[in-house]
Amino acid sequence: MPIHLDKIPKDLRVTVGNESCKQPYSASILNVSAMSFGSLSANAVLALNGGAKIDNFAHNTGEGGISPYHLEPGGDLIWQIGTGYFGCRTKEGNFSEELFKEKANFPNIKMIEIKLSQGAKPGHGGILPAKKVTEEIAKIRHVEVGKTVFSPPYHTAFSDYKGLVHFIEKLRDLSNGKPIGFKLCIGSKSEFHELCKTMIAENIYPDYISIDGGEGGTGAAPIEFSNNVGMPYKDGLAFAYNCLIGYDIKKHIKLFSAGKITSAFDIFKTIALGADVCYSARAMMLSLGCIQALECNQNTCPTSVATQNKELMKGLNVVNKKTRVAQYHHNTVEALRELLAAAGLKSTSEITRKHVYMRLSETVNKRYEDLYGRVKVGEYLYGVDADDYGN
Repeated sequence: MPIHLDKIPKDLRVTVGNESCKQPYSASILNVSAMSFGSLSANAVLALNGGAKIDNFAHNTGEGGISPYHLEPGGDLIWQIGTGYFGCRTKEGNFSEELFKEKANFPNIKMIEIKLSQGAKPGHGGILPAKKVTEEIAKIRHVEVGKTVFSPPYHTAFSDYKGLVHFIEKLRDLSNGKPIGFKLCIGSKSEFHELCKTMIAENIYPDYISIDGGEGGTGAAPIEFSNNVGMPYKDGLAFAYNCLIGYDIKKHIKLFSAGKITSAFDIFKTIALGADVCYSARAMMLSLGCIQALECNQNTCPTSVATQNKELMKGLNVVNKKTRVAQYHHNTVEALRELLAAAGLKSTSEITRKHVYMRLSETVNKRYEDLYGRVKVGEYLYGVDADDYGN
């Protein structure tokens, strides 16, 4: 039965941080997904972070480092660290503990996210051409001006599951106990099972895991990779949730997810599959005025969202657009509250797979529960069925 809207908190939030975390963060149910300065214009970053400040949600920096435009508005930040370690790297391109410690303790930085892979180009490194490495970009990323920068397809700070979980522990210590997570697009099911087992063996758990899908978007993706490599986000998220429940470690870890999330019902469906918190990139860009002109890589973006051309950049009014970003977030969360009330639920934690149906054909529709299954807490600790283990 529907319930009165007043019984649902006006600000839907989730606390991120397990027993090893000294500075847990209260995250909004919807946040800005990873998009780097350099890919986005300075004005776009200012507007996104300004919107985050107004309506109290988090803004993921992307792997391009922390720019002044991320810091100036004062909105909450999730600092993403990729294989290039931009902003916390040595001259040789390795991870720098000193630089990381300095920046991780900025008050705006609320959480840190290690990027293992992303949906549009899992397992594929990137290249920043020399002509794009301006003095400003070089200072932010700690690279040389006018020299091509290579982002390797793998991390050098660790090389296996055990190394990853101990790297998580190191970052937590260096940041004085801030929440540490990692992002990946799942490919091999067996690898994720082994990662879960390693967490248990080492008794070290991330505060959150962010699941991206193979359909993740970026103009920098090779055509052969885009929409082809990696599990779709629904399947990857449902699988990851099942694993965490099956190994009885979900109690330590929150799940974040993205996947073309634009509406309140998109959030509802994603939470039904197992997410605690959602990211959105596409909708946040649309709220900035993006018209999907597909000129992101040409530096000619007509709406000033994805250009470094200072003349074009002037077209994005930061004061106006940060208000639009904040309004989009506020209205979407409000619409989610109305969905909860209609479903007779008091919080997002009560959403389960039984609440959502998927139409498979003109005559057949099934609940998520029937499509993605239900795993009992701890059942994988006693052995995993071959069909669940996958490949």
